[in-house]
Amino acid sequence: MALSIFLCFFLRMRLRRFLISDPMTNRRLAALWRRPPSSLGPDREAVALRRWIVGYQLVAVDHVQLAMPRGQEAVARAFYEAVLGLKERPKPPVLAARGGCWFSNDQVALHLGVEDDFRPARKAHPALVVEDLDDLCASLEAAGHGVRFDDEIPGARRCYVDDPFGNRIELIEA
Repeated sequence: MALSIFLCFFLRMRLRRFLISDPMTNRRLAALWRRPPSSLGPDREAVALRRWIVGYQLVAVDHVQLAMPRGQEAVARAFYEAVLGLKERPKPPVLAARGGCWFSNDQVALHLGVEDDFRPARKAHPALVVEDLDDLCASLEAAGHGVRFDDEIPGARRCYVDDPFGNRIELIEA
């Protein structure tokens, strides 16, 4: 009995090392576990098999961090809190000393971190799902933030807005 448990564990570890060391095989296996686009839920057997092979499963995104210039926390609050409606959350003291702000509404969490050589993220961006996109867009426009709608993905109503620092944010209708 102990030998068979050891053998199973040993083979699992060898397979895991093989998959990590051979990205092409990992890609081929990952292609087998992709859900069809029309699927509403994960294929439980494929997820269980993948978890057994690699030993872990990503379950959520805790937060997204964007960069901002030093000393612009008041500008960040005016946009993320006053316009987007996210509440500022306290940062741990050791992190607060670095500057920046954390915002959340208990469903969405955005962190803004100071970068001395700040450059806005023009391509990389968070995509936020919004209830009543038109209402938010009207608030953004009233606050002087131009909204750019995009119809390149069929069936998705979405737009882009730049935060006061030039970081791109995607907004998707719920």
